[in-house]
Amino acid sequence: MNFDLIPLDRSELARHPADALVLLLPEGAAGAGKDALSTFIAQAQASGDLDTQAGKCLQAWKVAGVAARRVLLVGCGDGSAARIRKAVAAAVTALRDAPVKHLVLALPETAASAGVQAAVLAAADASYVYTTTQSKPEPRKLRQLSLAVADVEASRDALARASAMVQGVELAKEWANRPGNHATPTHLAQAAQALAKGVSRMRCEVLGPKEVEKLGMGAFMAVAQGTHEPLRFIVLRYDGADKAQAPVVLVGKGITFDSGGISIKPAAEMDEMKFDMSGAASVLGVFRALAELKPALNVVGLIPACENLPDGRAVKPGDVVTSMSGQTIEILNTDAEGRLVLCDALTYAERFKPRAVVDIATLTGACMIALGGVRSGLFSSSDALARALQDAGEAAHDLCWRMPLDDDYAEGLKTRFADVANVAGRAAGAVTAAKFLQRFAGKFDWAHLDIAGTAWKSGAAKGATGRPVPLLLTYLLNTAPTEPRTAEAAGKGKAKQASNPAKNRAA
Repeated sequence: MNFDLIPLDRSELARHPADALVLLLPEGAAGAGKDALSTFIAQAQASGDLDTQAGKCLQAWKVAGVAARRVLLVGCGDGSAARIRKAVAAAVTALRDAPVKHLVLALPETAASAGVQAAVLAAADASYVYTTTQSKPEPRKLRQLSLAVADVEASRDALARASAMVQGVELAKEWANRPGNHATPTHLAQAAQALAKGVSRMRCEVLGPKEVEKLGMGAFMAVAQGTHEPLRFIVLRYDGADKAQAPVVLVGKGITFDSGGISIKPAAEMDEMKFDMSGAASVLGVFRALAELKPALNVVGLIPACENLPDGRAVKPGDVVTSMSGQTIEILNTDAEGRLVLCDALTYAERFKPRAVVDIATLTGACMIALGGVRSGLFSSSDALARALQDAGEAAHDLCWRMPLDDDYAEGLKTRFADVANVAGRAAGAVTAAKFLQRFAGKFDWAHLDIAGTAWKSGAAKGATGRPVPLLLTYLLNTAPTEPRTAEAAGKGKAKQASNPAKNRAA
């Protein structure tokens, strides 16, 4: 989808050619004026058909004096970014079955940068279509979104940032949505290599089984030993600042399919375990956005990628393995495999002398029970890092909630047969999983995002959400010394997105 900015002038909007025109109307909006749109708004108000509650829509066909074939008046409540997001989602959903390729979206006069970002993300999300493994795909209908804003110049940076964020979110969705046979560890590695290719500040290194064994990543190798697909350890680097600047390291869980191993999962809904690499997908998404924005900061992405399957070579409950850190782990449950691949990646992260490390993982069903699909679980050894991530989530409308890390929670991980067990009891399962990871993150400020409840949706809306790409990107950009801008945004005032970034960027 392509995005551009146009002035917020109702007379001009009435003459603007488009397949549909959406006007977001906050509480107290008036139809003052003699232009066609103001007249239509006033008539809707007078008849009692206009409801400015966020998401309420009034659709009309061929309004007199308006060039666009369809006109939607959509309430956006108090005009906040959250209400704008809800309103835009409702409007684009209402138009989804219509032949709308070019949509003009008029934001409230009071909409700030946050409103621009919310509108772009909501429109992209509501119009997103997955097509990769369909024989006769129906591509996304909406191709062009023109945002009408009160101050075009003041909105350029917000549009560039939002457009890059959309590209990152959609790349994350693409890879998380792909079935396991179309998103193997090798495929993920190829996608990362393609992402870094041609980007001057980005590079990618891929380690295979021999290199991983040489590093002593016994926990990671244990998870992968039950599958014929070779593991891959992906190292992405974005060097946008001086070498002296310590990087932020993002570690994404890359279990491309999780059967549970010998501790096999129930058959029902096991297909959704293709989403178990959503943490890895989010790291790819962040790097896609960094390639577009080119901010002045250093970021490392680590993706331990493998399958977790049962066969005659698979790791067994009760087996003891040695992690890269030298700590021994008794594997009591082979379905608690994410923490095993992450712990070795966390140890690997030490070599970068990072200022912060954030791991992202669909780690526990317990977190989904605790927080549902609204907020991701946030655990951190640093109050400052936790605040920065939570603030970024609030700003990006990609919410998280800080959970406890009391030492008492680690009691259940004690075992007679190794330094630590990989699971405790059922109680506080998300917390004990985080306590396990914390053992391997003592040499840097660390945070863990458990996205088991937020990375995808089930049921009729089944599919990846692309979270927490907005949270992570906002956090990173908040640490950069200056606001990033793309060359296109600075020169032309437009930010463009490929209609299918995954096909353009990934193998």
